[in-house]
Amino acid sequence: MSHAPPRLYLLDVEGTVAPISLIYEQLFPYARVHFSGFLEAHSDDSAVAADLALLVEENRAETEAGCPVILGAPGLDLETWESDNPSLGRRPEQVGRSNRVEDPAFRNTVLTYLLWLMDRDRKSTALKSLQGKIWKAGFESGELTGTVFPDVPGALARWTAHAEVAIYSSGSVDAQRLFFRHSSRGDLTPLIANYFDTRTGPKTVGTSYLAISAAMHVEPGETLFFSDVVHELDPAREAGCQTRLVLREGNLAVENAHGHIAVESFDAL
Repeated sequence: MSHAPPRLYLLDVEGTVAPISLIYEQLFPYARVHFSGFLEAHSDDSAVAADLALLVEENRAETEAGCPVILGAPGLDLETWESDNPSLGRRPEQVGRSNRVEDPAFRNTVLTYLLWLMDRDRKSTALKSLQGKIWKAGFESGELTGTVFPDVPGALARWTAHAEVAIYSSGSVDAQRLFFRHSSRGDLTPLIANYFDTRTGPKTVGTSYLAISAAMHVEPGETLFFSDVVHELDPAREAGCQTRLVLREGNLAVENAHGHIAVESFDAL
């Protein structure tokens, strides 16, 4: 079956352009160590308060047994919420007199829930946004570096000569930009046209890939999606996208590729 030449190269991050070890041995531990101090230091930050409001919503919707319950959730000031988050709409049940998170019971149960989510590698939008805010300080101070595989910069440069490159990761858009701006191969952001995260939709449903193709003004069949995860590639293919299964050193073994073409490097692409 022949395919149109890609006009959009859509890339996952961990296990595709970056080693999985970077995520689990550096980024996640860094966030875990800094979460408590970050929440205390940013108790009056409206952007953090918005993330926590979303986290409370996610927590209330949890059904897994043993899930920690966030206690004493403070309200958000209505005017602050609506001015900072016009696209999210009003949250009447969370409107109160303050958007501060000074209540120790609230902060402690938030921390417990965040660590519970991390232990399960849950793709929580609120968690990923908070992680990105913590990683920002680490990248800017030089404590963190966005390690990418050696073939990545050359591939991005080749592809952008005739198409566009976008990133689609469960990590927040802000975290993605930081990662590529402070990469081990220099600032790669000039080679990346756009970034997408779970606010676009889960990576396991086809509509997310349709939405990304539409946002980038290409047909799904002109989108080539790279991932190391078969159950992300399957819905992309069902949506009409081209796919490549990326096999990198350190990735989990793939028992069944479901017919996706496998690549070990971007050098020949």
